Amino acid sequence: MLFESASGYALFERSQAEEISDQAEQIQQQILDFGKFKAMVQLVAFEPFKSAEEALANINAVSEGMLHETLADFLDRNLPKAASSSKKKGKAAVTLGVAEEKLATTIQESVGCNIRGGSLVQELIRGVRVHFTKFIKQLKAGDIEKAQLGLSHAYSRCKVKFNVNRVDNHIIQSISLLDQLDKDINTFAMRVRYVSLSLSLSLSLSLVLVGWIACSLRERKS
Repeated sequence: MLFESASGYALFERSQAEEISDQAEQIQQQILDFGKFKAMVQLVAFEPFKSAEEALANINAVSEGMLHETLADFLDRNLPKAASSSKKKGKAAVTLGVAEEKLATTIQESVGCNIRGGSLVQELIRGVRVHFTKFIKQLKAGDIEKAQLGLSHAYSRCKVKFNVNRVDNHIIQSISLLDQLDKDINTFAMRVRYVSLSLSLSLSLSLVLVGWIACSLRERKS
């Protein structure tokens, strides 16, 4: 079973097939218990990405259903040899669980092994995702979260940059920002005008009041 993470590729082997009996509901009940889930799947190999650039290149290939050379080399080194020999014989003796449908088709055509998806693989992948750091001992606390955050930002920037339908995204955002600034300036100007009128009216009333008091004092003296 292939698991693509932000830190690298991992290959897991499903065990206790007769006890699992392809029942996704049973797996759902045992996923949260690492001890029970570890009895279902075992880690075969883990290939960490050497750099952020390599991680981005691989995630782009996975999203487009392409087999990156890093993944191809990883599968060639870690899949049972029966997979490569079966390709020459015209049949595949190894079944590989892959969650991504496009990538599954590409791997089947390139490697020659049987590919399986469906709810069972999805549930097993979900369990691997929950307990991934417990399987990979070299990952420290917080490493996978940092890798996911960095890769998600890089992937988003890459998609905005190369998506032909969003080439004017920055222009649209700039226009929206200018419109908002224009509204804010108009609102500020109206408030200043209101305050100025209020102060002017208050000053006028004050002058009238002072004049009236002055006239009253003069009349009393006279």
